[in-house]
Amino acid sequence: MKHYIILLLAVLFLSTSAIFVRLAGAPAAAAAFYRLFFTMLILLPFLLFSPKRRAEVKSLTSRQWALTLLSGVVLAVHFLLWFASLDYTSVASSTVLVTLQPLFSLIGGYFFFQERYNKTALLGCFIAIVGSVIIGWGDMQLSPTALLGDLMAFAAAGVIAVYFLIGQSVRASLSVVPYSVIGYAGSSLFLALYMLAFQVPFSGYSPETWLAFAGLAVLPTILGQMVFNWLLQWISAPVISMSILGEAVGTCVLSYFILSERISLQQGIGILVILSGLFLFLSHQHPKEQGSAPSFSELESRA
Repeated sequence: MKHYIILLLAVLFLSTSAIFVRLAGAPAAAAAFYRLFFTMLILLPFLLFSPKRRAEVKSLTSRQWALTLLSGVVLAVHFLLWFASLDYTSVASSTVLVTLQPLFSLIGGYFFFQERYNKTALLGCFIAIVGSVIIGWGDMQLSPTALLGDLMAFAAAGVIAVYFLIGQSVRASLSVVPYSVIGYAGSSLFLALYMLAFQVPFSGYSPETWLAFAGLAVLPTILGQMVFNWLLQWISAPVISMSILGEAVGTCVLSYFILSERISLQQGIGILVILSGLFLFLSHQHPKEQGSAPSFSELESRA
C-alpha cells in the first residue's frame, strides 16, 4: 500500500507540468531541454558522491548503456511533441490526450512482458479513459491548428509509453539515480543538438521563465517522473501509466487556481469517472502486482 500512496503523490506533482510550460511561455525545445538539464544537474551529486552508484555505472553493460541512453532520447521526443502541442491546443485537451498512454502501455506490457489483467481491471482502464475523453471533449476544437496540437499530444502519449516500457526493463538491474542521470544526460544532449539545428535560443529568457524551468525540473520531474522510474522496480509500466491518467484531474484543478481556467460540469463529471476507473483498475489488477509493499529501509537500499 505504501508504494501506491507514493505513486499518488507523484501523480499530483506531475500535474504541475503543463502549468509550468504555459507559465514559461518559451519554445517547446527550450522548456524540454532546461527541464531535463536542470534535473540532471540536481541529481548528479547524488551519483558522483556515492561510491556504490559510481561502481554501478562502471559495471554497466553495453546493452544497459544503450537502453538507458535510448530511454533519454525517447523522453526528449515525448516532451518536444507534448510541449509543442500546448502552442496549438488547450492545456486541458493536450493533457487529456497525452494521458491516454495506458492504451499503448497495456499493449506493450502484453507483448513484451507477458502481463495479463483480468476483465474487471481492464474495465477500470476503459472507464478511466472515458473520463479523460469527457474532460477534453468539450474543449477540443475542430480547427486545423487545434487538430495538429491534438495529434502531437496523442503521439506524445505513445512515445512516453515506450519510455516507461524501456525503463521497466532497465530498472530491474539498475538503481534509479544512475538510470535517471544517464537518461536525462542523453535527453539533454539530444535536445541541445535539436536547438542548435533549429536555432532555438538558449538564453534571453525572463526571470519568470527561468523560475518556470526550475519548477519543471523539481516538481513534475524529480518529485513526479523520477519517482515513477523508482517505482518501476515494484510496479509495472502499465500500472504506472494507468495511474498517470490522474494527471488530467490534477491539471484541471491547478488550471482553475493558477490559469483561471474554470472547471465545467462536464470536467467535474470526467474527474469523478477517472477516479472511479482508477480505483477499479488498481483494486483488481493482476495478482503479480499485489503483495505487501517493501519497508522504507528496503526502499532506500534498493534506490
